[in-house]
Amino acid sequence: MFTMGTDFKYQYAESWFRQMDKLIHYVNKDGRVNALYSTPSIYTDAKFSTNEPWPLKTNDFFPYADNPNAYWTGYFTSRPALKRYVRMMSGYYLAARQLEFFIGKSKSGSTTDSLGDALALAQHHDAVTGTEKQHVANDYAKRLSIGYKKAEELVSTSLGCLSESGSNSRCSSPTTKFGQCPLLNITYCPPSEMNLSQGKSLVVLVYNSLGWKREDVLRIPVMSDSIVVHDSEGKEIESQLLPIANVSLNLRDRHVKVYLGTSPAASPKFWVAFPASVPPLGFSTYFISSGKRSASISSTSTLNSQGNESRNLQVGQGRLKLHYDAAGSLSKYSDSKTQVEANFEQKYKYYIGQDGSGDDPQASGAYIFRPKDVVPIKTDGQVPPTILRGPILDEVHQQINPWIYQITRVYKGKDYVETEFIVGPIPVDDENGKELSTEIITSMATNKTFYTDSSGRDFIKRVRDYRSEWKIEVNQPVAGNYYPINLGIYVEDGSKELSILVDRSVGGSSIKDGQIELMLHRRLLNDDGRGVAEALEEKVCLDDQCEGLVIEGKYYLKIDPQGDGARWRRTFGQELYSPLLLAFTEQDGGNWANSHVSSFSAMDPTYSLPENVALLTLEELEDGSVLLRLAHLYEAGEHKDLSAPASVDLKRVFPDNKIGKIIETSLSANQERAAMEKKRLKWKVAGPPQKENVVRGGPVDPSKLVVELAPMEIRTFIISFEHRLAAHPI
Repeated sequence: MFTMGTDFKYQYAESWFRQMDKLIHYVNKDGRVNALYSTPSIYTDAKFSTNEPWPLKTNDFFPYADNPNAYWTGYFTSRPALKRYVRMMSGYYLAARQLEFFIGKSKSGSTTDSLGDALALAQHHDAVTGTEKQHVANDYAKRLSIGYKKAEELVSTSLGCLSESGSNSRCSSPTTKFGQCPLLNITYCPPSEMNLSQGKSLVVLVYNSLGWKREDVLRIPVMSDSIVVHDSEGKEIESQLLPIANVSLNLRDRHVKVYLGTSPAASPKFWVAFPASVPPLGFSTYFISSGKRSASISSTSTLNSQGNESRNLQVGQGRLKLHYDAAGSLSKYSDSKTQVEANFEQKYKYYIGQDGSGDDPQASGAYIFRPKDVVPIKTDGQVPPTILRGPILDEVHQQINPWIYQITRVYKGKDYVETEFIVGPIPVDDENGKELSTEIITSMATNKTFYTDSSGRDFIKRVRDYRSEWKIEVNQPVAGNYYPINLGIYVEDGSKELSILVDRSVGGSSIKDGQIELMLHRRLLNDDGRGVAEALEEKVCLDDQCEGLVIEGKYYLKIDPQGDGARWRRTFGQELYSPLLLAFTEQDGGNWANSHVSSFSAMDPTYSLPENVALLTLEELEDGSVLLRLAHLYEAGEHKDLSAPASVDLKRVFPDNKIGKIIETSLSANQERAAMEKKRLKWKVAGPPQKENVVRGGPVDPSKLVVELAPMEIRTFIISFEHRLAAHPI
């Protein structure tokens, strides 16, 4: 095989193929070799026909390098805002396709197709990776935005139809108009910033795209401190007001003007936090109004150890507690339910990127992570951390340095720590590019070993400075041990495991035993010579004033007894990928329940998917049939109970639709599974015979309609319905 072409070469396709025609002609004229334009299939068939045994490879190729000092591990974090945008839109697309199916795909109105196309394009190896030029990154984001606007219209229409009728009969013009808040991460949500006086209330419809019931805490910006929240049944529920940090308001003011061209009106003063419970593939409704029995206003204190303030050194109202030392640094994690306790610290540092000057020509860039030095960031001791306490959650606010702000949250009803970071603009006035990492440091003895996910599916064992298939000498002890983290990373020491989950793809590692680090942001001043021909220096411009990009993001941390961490990583990992979808409208007097359905589920109300199964795709196709993908979330042996095979009862997933025909297909749904398996090549494997221990779910009986899933199995079906009935509200 001679692979031909590389980036951009087919811009000159005519001259390219003219030269290749000549090469093939003269090679074949010689007569000793037959050259031909080939395909992967032709090449594979030729290799198969030699009937040779082949070595078996089961792990991946990360991290890769094209010379001993050039590890391609920087792109795991490059363009973190674009990576987050792709992640958000992927989860939104999954939910939007479900809603499109519930009301019937429109032949003329809004659809999810444009967003699907933009997301498909963003999967290119120089798109979500962050290894494109800036103007190309802008184009990917623009396409996602255009696709989102069309999907947003469809989602609003679908939720309007479902809330008015509780029925999935075809409906295209509901009277209820729902607004959404894609800029909630910069505290901008016009629908929720309404004036709640004069008897108006804010209606918050909360849609859950997961196949199981879900409990979560919602946080929404509001103007008033006299707030009362009611649930779907009209009962008042507990709520808490948290003052919005100045850093968040500054981010809001600048970026709303950058994105929308206009400055926002008066700023909201508080986040209102309240618990929400939402059925599978369904919604619940909450009502926020002004009232005398208002939400609890969080108490505020600073974290210091003078006098009677020493009690403030513990944060958390429930089972999980974080302990801070006298200097205001995190020092201990304890969970009263699992009896897990661990000393740990959290710090920031930045790597100075190699600039490619002098004797060393390899610079840090969009692809390459090539640190010249590491600089620990000391917390600004002038401003002690501020603690906000309340009945639902506690927050610790810390100004780490002039360009890093952190909010640590511990929820009363949750068993993990949420850390929000606002980082940037990364300063480069010293003419050094910088790559910012945060690190969690514990005393766990982890024996050079850590685990990172492979595309959010199986976790792969990583050992520092080691490759299982060949002897390696790692010239770059940091960059040569960085791996892509899409879902999470964890370490274990025989008695407990420390897991961190992320809100977008990032690079990370365990550089020392007991430590985990994540690279959150990069700003570099030199090109790394791998084809981008630009430095990775992202900026945001307003009125001709350009500043380095600011990143707002979150990561989540939990420490479990050994063997128990998988359940949180898998279940909460799904909740991170498919966040609750919020839609807003206002109600002026009247009774919502008289004219609307307050709670809805598309599934049988007594059914939910097993805890170890995810619904990956539910999509109506052009011909009215439905594409369904189900995935088992666990690997064999990953969890003592949840690694068992699971089954899904399709009659209860679709209680209002009679299934007429079900066909199992390949993963990409372009051929029937049976036909594909007939064509599959059976290769000879070198070495000792492999144990045939791969378990797979059996065929689906068309009368029972139960799908079996073995560990890590994904199954894809095209379903045709005989008829579709009206769905019932709960």
